[in-house]
Amino acid sequence: MTGDLFGDAVASTPVDVPRLTAWSPQDWPVQADWAPVLDAFWRSEQGMSLAAFVQSRLDAGAVIYPRHPLWALQLTPLSQVKVVILGQDPYHGPHQAQGLSFSVAPGIKIPPSLRNIFKELQRDLNQPMPSSGSLEAWAKRGVLLLNTSLTVEDGRPASHAKQGWEQLTDALLAEVARTVPACVYLLWGAHAQAKAELIERETRSQAAGFVGLRDGPIHAREALVLKANHPSPFSALRPPRPFIGCGHFGQAKAWLLQKNLRLDWNL
Repeated sequence: MTGDLFGDAVASTPVDVPRLTAWSPQDWPVQADWAPVLDAFWRSEQGMSLAAFVQSRLDAGAVIYPRHPLWALQLTPLSQVKVVILGQDPYHGPHQAQGLSFSVAPGIKIPPSLRNIFKELQRDLNQPMPSSGSLEAWAKRGVLLLNTSLTVEDGRPASHAKQGWEQLTDALLAEVARTVPACVYLLWGAHAQAKAELIERETRSQAAGFVGLRDGPIHAREALVLKANHPSPFSALRPPRPFIGCGHFGQAKAWLLQKNLRLDWNL
């Protein structure tokens, strides 16, 4: 990648490629239980700054993905979250980004990191190698596939990082930790692992809040935080926490079963 990060948009990108066409959160449907977090963010100074930034890039002709930045929040209600898989930002190639971390649209070539995720799924749970790179089925079963930055420009990875999305996605993670009774967090790579402290702090504070409120059992929040290297080919086999062989899918399944929660990882 060369040139100014925010230079002219890539002129060769076909006009029929699905993309973001306007900053219009009202046109990005989500499940109702996410709305309070979103509404508070849109009204905040950070939210308004992010809106202005993204709209300015659109006005300059930038090609921005995905078409629906909040699709993860449409497919997975807060009340149904069992697992969070945290990525960095959407794929930056045409037809790739769906608004779900690590997932690509059906029919699109499976990226190397996702192929390693499938290899570990096959090794850990003895499941067949999926033929499609879409993880939509997981999202509909309670796996929140969240990126920390929710938009990106064509051919420019991390081009919308540190513009405000991270404040929103931190708020979403905190809401999961405060609200979901039992949740597994799969944190792959240093970027995702940096959120462990936030998750653990919010889970502890919510549990502590129940102490002394009523007689009887305390309904604390519980979190299983699992860490490994990023599934990228550059790090998937590297110590000290190789992704291949981490066993996260089986550990998540077994821990959830202990809480009387079931999750089918099959794709």
